[in-house]
Amino acid sequence: MMEKKATPANQDPKNELVFTKKNYQLLLISIAIVVVGFLLMIGTTDIYDVRKTLIAPMVVLFGFGFGIYAVLKK
Repeated sequence: MMEKKATPANQDPKNELVFTKKNYQLLLISIAIVVVGFLLMIGTTDIYDVRKTLIAPMVVLFGFGFGIYAVLKK
């Protein structure tokens, strides 16, 4: 007959999280970076300002890139 393999007692698949605490912290930091980038874009002053057309989109893209890093970090 076939025997069932017992799983070790120290591994509980229900309590095992996909991400660690560090991953969640990095994700929160990346969300904050994206929010800062969008805050740099708002305002009613010159629409063609360097801050709105160059710096803010770069900050947002960096925030998204950092978020991808946070998800993929092991």
